[in-house]
Amino acid sequence: MSVDALNIQFEQSPSGRWFYVSAEGVRHDHVLAVRSFPVAAPDEGVAVVDIDGKELLWIPHLSEVSSNVRSNIHKAISQREFMPQILKLYGVSSFVTPSTWDIETDRGRTSLLLKGEEDIRRLSGTVLLVTDGHGVQFLIRDLAQMDRFSRKLLDRFL
Repeated sequence: MSVDALNIQFEQSPSGRWFYVSAEGVRHDHVLAVRSFPVAAPDEGVAVVDIDGKELLWIPHLSEVSSNVRSNIHKAISQREFMPQILKLYGVSSFVTPSTWDIETDRGRTSLLLKGEEDIRRLSGTVLLVTDGHGVQFLIRDLAQMDRFSRKLLDRFL
C-alpha cells in the first residue's frame, strides 16, 4: 500500500510546531521530518520522528504522498536544515590553509574560513561538501556547472 493511500496528515500548529496524524487517526505532536540522504537523494527516505527520535512514519519517496503533505514536509525540512549551496567563488585569501573564501551562495554573498583541505569532502564526481571553521556545511551540487574561475580556484584545494 502506498503512503498516499494511508490518508495521513502532516501539518504545522499555530504555535509553529509540526504534528502528524496517522491513518488510524492518532495525533503525534512535536514531530520532525528527517531526510536519510539529504544530498544524494533529497526526496527519498524521509522519516517522521517524534521528539525522542522514534520513527513514526517511513516515506520511501515523497512522490508517494499527497502534494499538500509533500509541500509541508519540504517546508519542515527547510526550517530544520541549513546547508547553503556555493554557486561561485570570487576569490581566496591564500592557497594554503587556513584560507578565507569570498563566495556567492543561494542565500547571498558571504565568506567562509577553510581550516584545512580535509574540510572539503568529495561526495561524488561532481558533488562537494565544504565545512567552514564554524562548522557550517556548504554544498557544491555540481562542480562542472560552476564558472571556469571558480573551478580553477577549487582545483588548487582538491
